[in-house]
Amino acid sequence: MRSLIRRKRHAADVPHDPAPSKLGYRYQRLMLTPGFRATVRIGVPVLLIGAIAGSWYSKPDNRALLETTIAETVQGFQERPQFMVQSMAVNGADAPLMADVVNLLPKNFPLSSFELDLLTIRAEIEALDAVRSASVRVGPGGTLQVDVTPREPVALWRDGPVLRLIDAEGVQSGTVQARSDRLDLPLIAGDGAEQNIQEALDLYAGAGPLRDRVRGLVRMGERRWDIVLDRDQRIMLPGDGAVPAFDRVIALNNAQDMLERDVVIVDMRNANRPTLRMNEDAAAALRRVNTTTGAGN
Repeated sequence: MRSLIRRKRHAADVPHDPAPSKLGYRYQRLMLTPGFRATVRIGVPVLLIGAIAGSWYSKPDNRALLETTIAETVQGFQERPQFMVQSMAVNGADAPLMADVVNLLPKNFPLSSFELDLLTIRAEIEALDAVRSASVRVGPGGTLQVDVTPREPVALWRDGPVLRLIDAEGVQSGTVQARSDRLDLPLIAGDGAEQNIQEALDLYAGAGPLRDRVRGLVRMGERRWDIVLDRDQRIMLPGDGAVPAFDRVIALNNAQDMLERDVVIVDMRNANRPTLRMNEDAAAALRRVNTTTGAGN
């Protein structure tokens, strides 16, 4: 009995070793590593949450419930009063153009502004021939505001059987049925006429006393202009310097009433040698006079 007590006392007297075990030592070393510490503190909980969520989402009923909840939440947010469009307003367009613009806008109001693709609506409006530019926005009070800048036609272009309205850039802005619909605009014709609209406008602006007699301008060979007057008269202009050549014709007419005579064509294609061509009756009479004069001599 005494020997047993002595053994216990002897064991209690042995000092405790404070050094950690091998497993504890390795764990402590790993915890000193930032990556491992972040994995234990963040990665493991995230993986656990992900596993729980994946298990829940794997059931069809749960997926359907989640999708329905998300859809109802999104719809409820988008249909708040401050996001609803109640009406529309179109400014800057005449009646025909306004009808074309309205046809491109939504018809069923009210609707959420999230359902409107403003960029697409603007692109469709600007694709109209008569529109130069447009802006589309949702204004105060839930109004779909459309501001249109129309193209201003400056001439009529006879493109085959079609009379097209064109602006100062040569871009079509519509059509008319007859010349009488827009007598206020100069008439041009010929291939490439719309691409040289500015020169045509300069010629028309410089017609001066001949303006009321000008019936149209015809682009010849896509390189020069003919000015067609009433009484079947025509002024043929050069490819370069058309405006100065026309000014010379006007000056000659003012000095000698050249275009009041039996002249059919005034050919100014050669600036150094203008040529006049008489009509058939005047030319025949002139030949008779020359023949009579030659016989008398």
